[in-house]
Amino acid sequence: MSSKQTSSDDSRDSEGNKKIRSNTKSTWLSFLKSIATFSGDLSSLTAPSFILSSTSLIEYSAYWAEHPDLFVSLPSGKTPLERQLLVTKWFASTLKNQYATRNERYGSEKKPLNPILGELFFGKWSTNLDKDTVLTAEQVSHHPPISAYHIYNEAAGVRLEGYNGHKSGFSGPHIHVKQIGHARLTLEPHNEVYYITFPLVTLEGLWYGSPYIELNKKSHIISTSGYVTTIEYSGKGYFTGKKNTFKASIHQTDSKPEPLYRIEGSWTGMLKLANSENLKRGIWEDWLDCTNYAPVNISVPPIEDQGDFESRRVWRNFAIALDSGDYSAASQEKSKIEEEQRQLRRQEHTNNETWPRKYFEWQELDEGFLKATQPLRSPIEEGFWKFKR
Repeated sequence: MSSKQTSSDDSRDSEGNKKIRSNTKSTWLSFLKSIATFSGDLSSLTAPSFILSSTSLIEYSAYWAEHPDLFVSLPSGKTPLERQLLVTKWFASTLKNQYATRNERYGSEKKPLNPILGELFFGKWSTNLDKDTVLTAEQVSHHPPISAYHIYNEAAGVRLEGYNGHKSGFSGPHIHVKQIGHARLTLEPHNEVYYITFPLVTLEGLWYGSPYIELNKKSHIISTSGYVTTIEYSGKGYFTGKKNTFKASIHQTDSKPEPLYRIEGSWTGMLKLANSENLKRGIWEDWLDCTNYAPVNISVPPIEDQGDFESRRVWRNFAIALDSGDYSAASQEKSKIEEEQRQLRRQEHTNNETWPRKYFEWQELDEGFLKATQPLRSPIEEGFWKFKR
């Protein structure tokens, strides 16, 4: 008899995603009802502990560099177009880690912890160069929640800095998460900057108790060397489409509509590439196999060596309780941290103070981003959380 998972197993849905356990189903349904009647940003709602991850959202910035050798190789392209293609490949390689690996690990998507204001996350990756790639991340806002991050390899001259916020809303059977912010990748050897925008995130499978992430709409990678990558995302509909669909084109920003390259496939599977000539002949080559591109986990200092505001120390007791299945203790630990934060905010209000940001400062106008994205003619944010150097 085959041991292969089938749809007759009621612990998983038709897509193979793990369902919410029966003993927590009533709490899950109550949470869904509260979502359906809530009119504000869903990130402010308190979620039941059993759907929470023990990882803070601030750690998600590490997904950008979990292929460290690819990250440091970005300046190796000999021409601006080759580098645009390399940057696009690197970006595509981050998507599965960012949006699908938790589903694979836990069987369904888990809600990350909202970082406390001032929460910090540090780490590094070893590379084949004489310098490590180093990450610094800080929670620079709590209402709305915004994380800023800086990833740098000095030897390669590759720097990524950016910020991410989220606005969530309920629509029909889905939760839509608009990602606020953008990233700025600098290749110092070529004095090039690549501005990166983010796709719309949709949380599917809610009513079946097996939530998973799908990406939708578009994102862009716009370089100061005159190229733009436009990526279109889509998922599986009721009757048509495939999960995790990725379609991209690379153009010169001032060129005719015909693309220099097309990339198609799945951001969790195989992506194929065709240049303009091969595209006419229907010839595609394998370009990036996301299934075999294993990430390299970030190296983080031991918890006992971390400061009071470093992420894994902040959430240590909560994580221990959650990972042991003690949801009551996990809720108590989470409530304790949240109440401490409310007291700090009340004290700041009384003293007419604001929380000082340690590693990042708000830049009212990101002129380079505004100039680069002007041809897109879409509403964008104007400022930027810049790393203090």
